[in-house]
Amino acid sequence: MSIHCELLILILALTLDGQVHTGEIIGGKEAVPHSRPYMVLLERHMQDGKTIHCGGFLLNEDFVMTAAHCQASSYTVLLGVHNIHKSNGVQRISVEQAFPRKDYNETDFNNDIMLLKLSSKAKFSENVRPIALPGQDVGSLPKSCITSGWGKTDKNHNYMSVVLMEVNVTLIESKQCPTNNTYCSEGVTGPDKGDSGGPLVCEDGKAYGVVSHIFQPHSGGPEIKCFAKIPDYRSWIELTLTNA
Repeated sequence: MSIHCELLILILALTLDGQVHTGEIIGGKEAVPHSRPYMVLLERHMQDGKTIHCGGFLLNEDFVMTAAHCQASSYTVLLGVHNIHKSNGVQRISVEQAFPRKDYNETDFNNDIMLLKLSSKAKFSENVRPIALPGQDVGSLPKSCITSGWGKTDKNHNYMSVVLMEVNVTLIESKQCPTNNTYCSEGVTGPDKGDSGGPLVCEDGKAYGVVSHIFQPHSGGPEIKCFAKIPDYRSWIELTLTNA
């Protein structure tokens, strides 16, 4: 990660009421290669010429979902990736149009969700498949979930993981979440800087959340990982997919 990015993260940590973007899998393990064929490595091409990565996931042959704070000047979506140094079978598709939530709040990361329309259709294969979303009424809190990404794996260095990593997370009751429309998990393990935009996949194999940010309670205590709660956005998702 560049010095510019490190400074940006430091500024965010100092100014955003204890909240920072997320992006690393801490305490996880390497995913079985291509066992998560919906995973997207998102190249964000910034105005200053730099390329920064986020995660994302494939919804259908035309759309990818990611976090609204992953906005950039332009994007390239990489499908079928496991090891970032191996390009065999990887599809690179530019993004035609981005649809961040208009009510996304960059101060508290509320409504941190975005859809990306691809410039050409993704070709499904053994290594490239979409993931389903839950309905609007999911009832009780999902108990067992996994998140995955290529973010850094150690808080003491800033290198991306070469391979896709994954980690189990346990969701906590919503009253402990700092923002609305959010799932939360607690503790050291989980996503951190660079995994932003990746999916929170629960026991039925559907994507329930989008990796958003980390919140450090002012009272101390363990940091809280936050995920945009997909069931709360189903109407907006369907409307955007249809009208785009």
